[in-house]
Parts: sequence; C-alpha cells; structure tokens
Amino acid sequence: MSSSSAPPVIFDSRRRTARLHRSESAIGGADFLHARAAENAVHSLEALMREWPEAIDLSAHPGPFARALATSSAAARVGPVKTVADRARRAGPGETPLDLPDQSQDLVVSLMSLHWANDLPGALAQIRRALRPDGLFIGTLLGAGTLKELRAVLTEAELEARGGAQARVSPFADGFDGAALLQRAGFALPVADVDRLTVRYPDLFALVRDLRAMGESNALAGPVRPLTRGIAGRAAQLYAERYGDADGRIPATFEIVHLAGWAPHESQQKPLPRGSAKMRLADALGVTEHTGED
Repeated sequence: MSSSSAPPVIFDSRRRTARLHRSESAIGGADFLHARAAENAVHSLEALMREWPEAIDLSAHPGPFARALATSSAAARVGPVKTVADRARRAGPGETPLDLPDQSQDLVVSLMSLHWANDLPGALAQIRRALRPDGLFIGTLLGAGTLKELRAVLTEAELEARGGAQARVSPFADGFDGAALLQRAGFALPVADVDRLTVRYPDLFALVRDLRAMGESNALAGPVRPLTRGIAGRAAQLYAERYGDADGRIPATFEIVHLAGWAPHESQQKPLPRGSAKMRLADALGVTEHTGED
C-alpha cells in the first residue's frame, strides 16, 4: 500500500518500458509527432541568442531532437547534448531520481515523455533542481484532447458488448494548466502553448499501428482485459460512422502541449508589485470603467 501522500499510480512503468523498447525499431515510420515537437523546441532555441554548454535530452525517443538541432542555426550554441541511456528513466519520467547533480545543466529538453509521469509535478521539480540559475527547460507532452475520438468509440463498443468499459486511452493533462504546473515546480517565466493537429487514417487499425510504433499504446496500471475482435470491429465501425470523412478516412486528434520555463535568477524580469500601476486599466484601453453597481 502506498502512503496517502504519494501520487496515484496511473501508469505501469514496466509495461511502459516494454512498449518503448518495442517501438524503437518501428518509430521511424511514425515519428511525426516527435519530429513536430523537436522542430518547435529547436525554433525556440534559435530565437534565444545565448549558449547552453551543458545540455541533456530526457526524451523517450531522443533521435528527433538530435536531428532537428543538427541542421539548426542554434547547433553551435548547444551541447554536446547528453542523453539518458536507461530506457526505464526515459519511459517513466520522475519514477526514479534523474541522477543529475543539482544546478548542473544549462538546458534540459524532454519531448513527448512527461505525459507518462505518475507524478508530473515531481518530475518537473527534479528537472528544475538540475538546472543552473537562468537555465532553460523545454518540454512537450500530449494534452487532454488527444485521441478523443478513439477514447469515445472504444468505450462505447466495450459497453455494448460487456456492460462495462475499461480505460484504454491515457488521461492527459489539460494544456491550459501547463504554466501553473511549471510555476508550482519553481520555474520562472513559465510559458505553455497548445498545438492541435488532426491526422487522417484509412481506419482505426492504421491509427493503432502508428500508436504502437510510437510506443504510445496503453500502459495504464492494473490488469488489462484484452479487446475481442468483435469489440475492435465495432469500435472501427463506430469511428467511421461518427467521425469518418466523405472519402472514408477517419480523423485522429492530437494535442501537443509545449512548455518552457527558466530556473530563477536575479537578472530575470519580475512582475511589478500590486498597486504600483501608474495608469488605470480603463484609461489604457480607452474605455469607460463600470463598477459592479452600474
């Protein structure tokens, strides 16, 4: 039994590690989400005219970031970038200590991994401690709208067949909570942005093949009752009926939540204290102020 103060165990770290291991030879044909996240991270580095001598990539699949950085104008200012060899640490971020000395890194990157953390605030806090003052963290994770269509049809098909349904798609964090999570972990100047995209597939089974190739298939904790062919076929039918396009293809929604935050430093901008404004907001906007009594 875990203590009441411990975070809930949502994901099975051994199951997740096995999924990641199997995906390493297959992701080359399905790395579009990882490539998109890596390109965004590199664009952020290109916009910042500074150097990061000590850098580490904690991503589940570090290859996309390495490839994007290699052809970037920021490449000469970063690294060399270390990676984490221990697959279990990459598979379940925050499950075990990062094994990085405090204040040892100028840049920490974690792409498409943090949505597998049982303790996301704890994982972010570990990253924060590993950064030197004014060091930068860039991360991405899948957001709440991801695979909403798949979640709905799997649930309905299993309810029809069994009278009950098991969770099949991971719960994802709301992207609008990203900045608050960073702030809670001690980051300064937190920024969060949500990138939504729709990918179209011939059918549900093609989507599932991509998810397996990415290592993003079900790794929820607890016993898993396999889906029968009948339930899978019914889910595919529902998907096509509810969401299918005129050409017979089906859409799959993905949300990539982009995060950025800095380890605090005295040189960083700080918000003005409350009550120090020299102008009323209504005057600045050129509108008439109305009180609650108006």
